[in-house]
Amino acid sequence: MGNFGLLFEGFGVALTSYHIMIMVVGVLLGLVVGVLPGLGAPNGVSLLLPLTFTMDPVSAIILLTSMYWGALFGGSTTSILFNIPGEPSSVATTFDGYPMAKQGEAVRALTLAFCSAGIGALTGVLVITLLSGWVANFALRFGAAEYFAVYFLAFSSFIGMSTGSPFKTLVSMMLGFACATIGADTISGESRLTFDFEELIGGISFLIAVIGLFGLGELLTTMEENLEFHGVKAKLDIRTILRTMAELPRYWASILRSAAVGIWMGITPGGPTAASFMSYALGRRFSKNGANFGKGAPEGVISPETADHSAGSCALLPMLALGIPGSATAAVMMGGLMIWGLAPGPMLFTQRPDFVWGLIASMYVGNVIAVILVLATVPLFAFILRAPFRIMGPMITMVCIIGAYTVASHTFDIWLALVFGLVGYVFKKLDYPLAPFVLAMVLGHNAEDSFRQAMLTSGGSASIFWSNGLVATMMFLGVFFLLLPLISLVLRRAGINFRSRAIEKEAEAGSV
Repeated sequence: MGNFGLLFEGFGVALTSYHIMIMVVGVLLGLVVGVLPGLGAPNGVSLLLPLTFTMDPVSAIILLTSMYWGALFGGSTTSILFNIPGEPSSVATTFDGYPMAKQGEAVRALTLAFCSAGIGALTGVLVITLLSGWVANFALRFGAAEYFAVYFLAFSSFIGMSTGSPFKTLVSMMLGFACATIGADTISGESRLTFDFEELIGGISFLIAVIGLFGLGELLTTMEENLEFHGVKAKLDIRTILRTMAELPRYWASILRSAAVGIWMGITPGGPTAASFMSYALGRRFSKNGANFGKGAPEGVISPETADHSAGSCALLPMLALGIPGSATAAVMMGGLMIWGLAPGPMLFTQRPDFVWGLIASMYVGNVIAVILVLATVPLFAFILRAPFRIMGPMITMVCIIGAYTVASHTFDIWLALVFGLVGYVFKKLDYPLAPFVLAMVLGHNAEDSFRQAMLTSGGSASIFWSNGLVATMMFLGVFFLLLPLISLVLRRAGINFRSRAIEKEAEAGSV
């Protein structure tokens, strides 16, 4: 029986009144988890996992994945309305989503985000349906060198595709790498850059940094520039939602490109966060309106959201087929599979096809339910922005502080969030981009571990990064993107020199 025949059997498992009710409950719980910046999908799924021990595995995994989709959508909501990413992968959405909300287009921004996210998620599930067997074999080719090559490609493409100063982008990324190295070394066990603070032994939580950089940093900037900030006036009109949905086909190129990036980064170990950043950078480079990115460009919302949810869907495939989780949430779900007595890997598709294909079918239905529910709540969330700043300011501050404390229940994390708030304020004043800093902080630790493992495997020889066609291709592309600003500068100066010499020859000919 082909994949589509198995999928139809999976729909027979998923499309029951009980499972549909579970999907609705899971999505609603995920929305709450995603809106609270201190929780996030991994923590939310972890909290919900003990409740699934008495459920059958199919119902349990449907509940957890539905919560996952809801958390991803909820993270986009706070990114657009308050400039506070509820999920790490929602950071890139703040760059244009929040400016759109400040311009009075909150409903349009939320609708663009939710619809493009739904398209990306369904595209990822379709890839899982079609390529589950092939992807499992492809992912087996990835070792430490290939993992590092993927991360290197993500970092270098952000530098190469940046429309700002490459130097500032590089400096911001280096500072992010420095923050990623804080804590105990995973190989030697020695502490690094802790400065005798015991609280830093475990490293700096990414959520703490994001809460400070975007939430508190934006509050400081607003207080300095406006002194009195009035809430965004969002028009509560269902026609705006329908008109925005009809607008989506205009951005088909951005959607296809972002979905492809998300599929690639989901199957490989890049993950949803790297996919959203890479897609945003590519969207800014190839868009006709690239200069408007960061000022409220619709494509700046569509690109990261499509890639984020496409990667989030595809990240479940390596977990099912190989037992290699493609994201933190997938790792928690894999722990659930083992508790339920299921062994992730290629044999899972043959031993428990009802479980695998019931899950895949529920991903189709769950994402459609998630899009419907979040679109129904758009007017509610937009109404929140009508509150004046004297109410919203303290509320946002309280959410940031509670979120920072919730991560590990440490008071020290609150002070750390305040420090990152000052860092975010300084970055904005000096016009340094925050995105490279965040990207390096998220992926820097994994990139370092992959690099060191590869070097230990090869006995210290860097030739391992060019040892086969797959890793060599990714490394070549990474080096090309890294040198792209320099190549563009040389070509631009050569063009200017050529043009000036042509003008001189024309002048000499005219004088003769």
